[in-house]
Amino acid sequence: MSNTTASQSVMRRKPIDEIEEESKSSGLFKSLGLWQLTAIGVGGIIGVGIFSLAGLVAHGDASNPGVGPAVLISFLVAGLASGAAALSYAEFAGMIPRAGSAYTYGYVALGEIIGWFIGWDLLLEYIAIVAVVAIGISGYFDAFLSGIGIHMPAWMTSTADAGTGGVINLPAILVCLLVTWILSRGTKAFGRFELIAVAIKVVLILFIIGLGIFYINTQNFNPFMPSGFGPVFSGAATVFFAVFGYDAMSTAAEEATDGKKHMPKAIILSLIIAMLLYVAATLVLTGMQNYKDINPTAGFASAFSSVGLPVIATIISVFAVLSILTVMLTFLLGVTRVWFSMSRDGLLPGWFSKTDRHGTPQRVTWIAGIASAILAGVFPIKEVADLTNIGILAAFVVVCISVIVFRYKRPDAPRTFRLPWMPVVPAFGVVASAFLMSQLHWQTWVRFVVWLIVGLVIYFTYGRRNSLMNPASPRHADISTPSA
Repeated sequence: MSNTTASQSVMRRKPIDEIEEESKSSGLFKSLGLWQLTAIGVGGIIGVGIFSLAGLVAHGDASNPGVGPAVLISFLVAGLASGAAALSYAEFAGMIPRAGSAYTYGYVALGEIIGWFIGWDLLLEYIAIVAVVAIGISGYFDAFLSGIGIHMPAWMTSTADAGTGGVINLPAILVCLLVTWILSRGTKAFGRFELIAVAIKVVLILFIIGLGIFYINTQNFNPFMPSGFGPVFSGAATVFFAVFGYDAMSTAAEEATDGKKHMPKAIILSLIIAMLLYVAATLVLTGMQNYKDINPTAGFASAFSSVGLPVIATIISVFAVLSILTVMLTFLLGVTRVWFSMSRDGLLPGWFSKTDRHGTPQRVTWIAGIASAILAGVFPIKEVADLTNIGILAAFVVVCISVIVFRYKRPDAPRTFRLPWMPVVPAFGVVASAFLMSQLHWQTWVRFVVWLIVGLVIYFTYGRRNSLMNPASPRHADISTPSA
């Protein structure tokens, strides 16, 4: 193959006209309405970010000083970057309601190699998100047991790198396997569970805010920014984990009853609801307890215990576990749908795109669930969170660039939502996301680059040759997903 032909093959674009036909025969069931989609988005955004990472960033750790009450600014900076990306996702989701989300958007607008890059990236990042959330749940579970007088041995509740004498995080492993089982029961059952659990989560946060206001000590806000702007921006890169989730929700587009109409609305609604709750909750958290004393793994439980309300702290720990489960479900759904979509396109073996009688890709669901369990069991939360964030920020850069390119290359394509102030908004999303990526540690960059290199090897040895876009591929004529 000549260099020119090789270059053209990796830059071939998925025709948007083929996508709707593929979606009709995907094997996935359409059962999600607007409010179920919004619940999935809110469920993916609000969780370990507010219940664990807010306290971690405010308090600080061995590698970063605590930002104190300025954690609020960290959330707002992350929210601005995420908002620009959310509008870009909304435009694409209304135009291309397909399971692959950012992977598909990059494939359609920029070419196959970019689509592969972002899809491969998301496989790792979504699995890492599930692991981070499981670690957060483990912290609250341990706080709950301690509150009722039961103390689990350190060796089974934290990892060796956490500095607590731990060996393995067994609760985190078990909760990963639990959510995998729930998701394996089918999207309809998952949607119902998510809607109920998210309602409980929102009520819990409103309860925390409403009660916590009466225990705010304004002296805890002084100094507001004890470590300066640098750590606040580094904190924004960490809590960025807390301001996305709509991207994983967009991977369920093919299971929406009216994806083109409902997906853009659900994306925007979910981010607005989440940011309003974040602003109020971070003010309460850092107002109730001095940032130096906040428990970095169970912040709100720590805050209420500090004001003489241990029973409330125990209640929060119980419901925080249920609330955070929705984040795991959302992102586990996301990774399985991206994996499913890449397999359907021929870039990964077709074995992965088999669905069962529930319309669920069981094979990738359990593979992803077990992988997240292993990650949660052996790595500390900060390392996994940073690995997650660099991948999502990279995805946001690609989506923001893609929406600009596609607006000018295909202005005639039907769009149910058009983001405002083109190209300023997506350009801001690119700059803001790249800036936050620059705030992450070099070790995170090394892990990220190694993962991408492994992905490129797989793409050039398998994906490029077997892609349905390759006329010489044995799967070229097979444009439908095989059933179980």
